Amino acid sequence: MKKAARGRPVHGILLLDKPLGISSNAALQKAKRLFQAQKAGHTGSLDNLATGLLPVCFGEATKLSGFLLSADKAYEAECQLGVTTTTADAEGEVLLQRDVPELNEAQLIELLQGFLGAQEQVPPMYSALKHQGQTLYSLARQGKTVEREARSIQIEELRLLSWTADKLRFYVRCSKGTYVRTLAEDIGETLGCGAHITALRRVAVGQYRDMVTLEQLQDCFDQDGVAGLDEHLLPLETALPQFPSVTLAPDLATRLCHGQTVLVPEVQLVGGSVVRVFAEGEESARFLGLGEMKHEGALMPKRLLNL
Repeated sequence: MKKAARGRPVHGILLLDKPLGISSNAALQKAKRLFQAQKAGHTGSLDNLATGLLPVCFGEATKLSGFLLSADKAYEAECQLGVTTTTADAEGEVLLQRDVPELNEAQLIELLQGFLGAQEQVPPMYSALKHQGQTLYSLARQGKTVEREARSIQIEELRLLSWTADKLRFYVRCSKGTYVRTLAEDIGETLGCGAHITALRRVAVGQYRDMVTLEQLQDCFDQDGVAGLDEHLLPLETALPQFPSVTLAPDLATRLCHGQTVLVPEVQLVGGSVVRVFAEGEESARFLGLGEMKHEGALMPKRLLNL
């Protein structure tokens, strides 16, 4: 006999502001307990040292988490110049200290502009990537170093926020897989003095920017219970703004949900196009999931949701 799921069948996306000093999974579990949710997952870990936007997917939203994982991210970072560490952040042991050269604003702006665009980046040893079944950070803690293949990344925007004689703050918008710790190290090496991250805050994931803290959620729960918490959930379709929408009449929506291909000749999209599919409703359209356009206006199910 199948064991009954514990908790509520919650479906939606929560934009959580992960606090300093705890893991992404710990923040996720706190949110899951507050919402009393049956199922939850986050979309891309933040280091314990990092704070900021951690999208949490509840219920059927977990089927869409991969699209958030692949979205561009934006961060505000602070780095200490003149000091390199084992982890490239303030949690590591100091490896080397060097004098910081005299800096000026024009020089720093020009330097940051040089990091824009497509490039190859070698992931740090202190990362959650795996090598032969073990995370790199667990190997690093054993004093081991393994070859890491460089990965293609894209730095879309890199702006100087502020600076002092030995500190640098910058804003970066980048592709998935970019390690801001490694970027800070590279900036430090370009300056000839080294650097490490002392503070990191994720401020955007794709189009998502607003976020709510665990403390705010707790206050909301204390006042209004889980009903108040649910008001902080975003609809599932907001995770997929890059795809066009197709709205089906009820009979076509039913057939699609049963796994059948339906004809929508009025939709002018090339074969292979992924679309968000909605079903007509009396008050508003209901999101069904993702479909894929085939030849001659044929729409087939791709990733449908069980709502």
